[in-house]
Amino acid sequence: MLHIFLLFSLIFTSTNVLAQDFCVANTASGIVTPSGYPCIMEANVTSDDFAFSGLGVPGNTSNIISAAVTPAFVGQYPAVNGLGLSAARLDLAPGGVIPMHTHPGANELLYVVHGHITCGFISSANKVYLKTLKRGDVMVFPQGLLHFQINAAGKRPSLAIVTFSSPSPGLQILDFALFANDLPSSLLEKSTFLDDAQVKKLKGVLGGT
Repeated sequence: MLHIFLLFSLIFTSTNVLAQDFCVANTASGIVTPSGYPCIMEANVTSDDFAFSGLGVPGNTSNIISAAVTPAFVGQYPAVNGLGLSAARLDLAPGGVIPMHTHPGANELLYVVHGHITCGFISSANKVYLKTLKRGDVMVFPQGLLHFQINAAGKRPSLAIVTFSSPSPGLQILDFALFANDLPSSLLEKSTFLDDAQVKKLKGVLGGT
């Protein structure tokens, strides 16, 4: 029995030595792999690395969508590197909208802090799941599916906190993907069924050529 106990003790000790509790990102390294950034040396990690105060500041909603997203992704919050999560603050002025978009790398969970937010996503079978949320409500948006958020009914600003199942969830906004580029208008017209005037108008609004 003694040799079995010693064997398990050795295995546990070796595993414990090799275990890594966290990997605060060395974002200055310029190296990014599928598993994340390399770690800064643990001797240089402090308590401040694990705290982030950026979500306490309202975003600037004076823009074309009357909305602002303040991220706490690995680029802003290196402590989430390798942990499979991140967060963001969502500010929506009255009438504000986060246009149809996807997060290729993460599921999203939205929690309404105050106000009313109409949310929806479209499944791969083109079924729409739509809900107007109030304070304290949550809604989940599965990874990769098109979804949106609108402060449609509210006369006051709305605030939500969103969490993601990845430190780098990725983002592609459908309108910008289609019209904020130099893809020839003739191809866009065929692929979107819009006419030439509509395509050129949208390119002009969103900065495409």
